Amino acid sequence: MPATLPTALDQPLLRGTVLGDLRLPNRVVMAPLTRARADNPGLVPSELHAAYYGQRACAGLIVTEGTWVSERAVGFVNVPGVHSAAQVAGWRRVTDVVHALGGRIVQQLWHTGAASHPDHLGGALPAGPSAIDPRAKSFTPGGFKETVTPRAMTRADIEATVAEFRAAAANARRAGFDGVEIGALGAFLFAQFLNPRLNHRTDAYGGDRAGRRRLLLEVVDAVAAEWEGRRVGVRLSPYMSPTERFVVDEELLADHDELVTALNDRPLAYLHLRGPDLERPDESPDFAAFARYRSRFEGPLIANNGFGRKSANALVGAGFADAVSFGTHFVANPDLVSRFALGRALAAGDPATYYQGGAEGYVDYPSAG
Repeated sequence: MPATLPTALDQPLLRGTVLGDLRLPNRVVMAPLTRARADNPGLVPSELHAAYYGQRACAGLIVTEGTWVSERAVGFVNVPGVHSAAQVAGWRRVTDVVHALGGRIVQQLWHTGAASHPDHLGGALPAGPSAIDPRAKSFTPGGFKETVTPRAMTRADIEATVAEFRAAAANARRAGFDGVEIGALGAFLFAQFLNPRLNHRTDAYGGDRAGRRRLLLEVVDAVAAEWEGRRVGVRLSPYMSPTERFVVDEELLADHDELVTALNDRPLAYLHLRGPDLERPDESPDFAAFARYRSRFEGPLIANNGFGRKSANALVGAGFADAVSFGTHFVANPDLVSRFALGRALAAGDPATYYQGGAEGYVDYPSAG
C-alpha cells in the first residue's frame, strides 16, 4: 500500500455526513449539470442518462440537471422534464441504476420564467414577475437567442406555478429519487422574482423583500409537503451575474440575507450555495462568501463553484460547509471520489460536447483505473 494513502483517506471530503434525512458516505456532491441529451419529442430521460448518472454513483450525493416542472417552464433545448408519465418512467430507470450502484440522487426542479423564449412555448410569450426583459440568452432549437420582453405573471399564473412544482415533487418521489432540490439562481424564475430590477410588482409578490421572496417560500412549502422529513434542498446564489440585470450589489445581497434566514423556518435538508466566480482558473474560492451564509443558515450547507480537492478539503475542514459540489470535474471524471482519495490527476472535459451530442463527451470518459 502506498505510504501516502492514509493521508489521502483522512481528507474531510471523504468523511460521511448527514444532510437532513440524507445520509452521505462522503461529502463530494455532483452539482447539477445541464447536458442537453434528451433529444426526443417528449424530453424523456433515456438509457444514456441512466448510464451517465450510474457512472457517477460514487458521489456522496448526485443532484440531477435541472428538470422542467411543466411545459411552461421549458427554456433550454433537449433538457428532460418530470411532468409526464413517460418522463417519470425514464427517471425511474436512472434512480434504479444509481441505487443499485450504492448511490444517492436528488432531482433539481427548474423553471426558466422570463428567460425562456417563444420558440420553446409555441410562439407564446414567456412569463416573469414583470414585463421586463432579463436580457439573457435562451438555448432554442435554432441556437442561442436573445430573450424578449415577457408578460407579467397573473395571480392565476403564480398559483399554477406553485401547483406545478408540487406535482413535480410528487413525480420525483414516484420516480424513486431520494429528495429534490429547488433551483433558485441564475437568470431564471425565482432569481427574477428576488431581483428588484426585474420585479416591479405592487402585489403580495413584490414591493419589498418579503414580497419578492414570497413565491420561492410558497414553492418550498408546496414541495416539502410531498416529502416526509427533510429531503428538500434549495440552490441559491446572490453572486451570479449572468446579465447586467443581475449585477451583485448590497441590495441584492441583503435580499438573500433575509431569504436565507427565512429558510430556517422550513424543513430543508440543505442549502446549496454557489459562490462568486473566480477571476483566474487557478484561484482559490473566497471562503468569506460561504461564511456569510453559514452564520445565517442553521442547517447543512453545500458549497459550490471553483473548488478543487485542496480548497474543498480546507473549506470543509474549517467548518464553513458540510459538503462541496463539483460540476466541471464530474464531467470528465466519473470516478472523482476515487481520484480525490488516491490523489490522482483529474482529466479535462471537452466543452464542445457539454451541451450537445450523444454518448460522446457524456458517457465515454474513462476512470483512472
